Amino acid sequence: MLNRFNDGSAGDANYGVIGADYTRYRQPDPHIAEFIRSALSDARSVLNVGAGAGSYEPIDRMVTALEPSASMRAQRPGHLPMAVDGVAERLPFPDQSFDASMATFTVHQWPDLKAGLAEMRRVTRGTVLILSCDPDELHRSWLANYAPEMIAVEARRYPSMRSIREGLGGEVEIVPVPIPLNCADGFGEAYYGRPERLLEKGARLANSAWSFVDSSVADRFVEKLARDLDTGIWDAMYGSLRTQPFFEGSLRLIIGRK
Repeated sequence: MLNRFNDGSAGDANYGVIGADYTRYRQPDPHIAEFIRSALSDARSVLNVGAGAGSYEPIDRMVTALEPSASMRAQRPGHLPMAVDGVAERLPFPDQSFDASMATFTVHQWPDLKAGLAEMRRVTRGTVLILSCDPDELHRSWLANYAPEMIAVEARRYPSMRSIREGLGGEVEIVPVPIPLNCADGFGEAYYGRPERLLEKGARLANSAWSFVDSSVADRFVEKLARDLDTGIWDAMYGSLRTQPFFEGSLRLIIGRK
């Protein structure tokens, strides 16, 4: 049985607590959105599983959104459809209901990845898209040196590319997605060249991994990062990232075709 938090969150993160200011820091980035748009090709009806506040939902398609968290559903902007309350492991739709389906930054929170992917494939006639991070590549970020505990949590939570590939079945393509310097979607690696932003508590809370480490880890991270920025130590080690147009990090788009 799937456990739910008070606001309906069905994964391992309580968005009733950490999601209050989510949309301030997590906006769809146009560069990343173009990868999704291209992979959707000519699909007209699209299911968005774990839709959250609606990031990356294409506005030129017929989208059905599914999201268990009430606080996240409430943050969806007015131009997007209301989201259905439901979970990936039990999609309330008949077989082959949609041309395509998508799930962005959500599979690492599903209690049963295999069941969720099987359900997405069941209700989808064509392409299934998963936007996630490769846990084997998280070490690329400078965060691995400043917050190793948080990175370790991320590495445990993110499913391997192999497990997603096997769960989708069929023909699967895994596409690296370079992260732009001024990425509007504030997941951890998005601040690769803007470290000051992660001194903001809201920016950290918008990344659910911070809610799984002790508060002392965040306190130590803020203290060390602030000190190293003031003294120039961070820039001595990583300053070139401030002008690097893209960062080849862990972000991946997994495209499953029948």
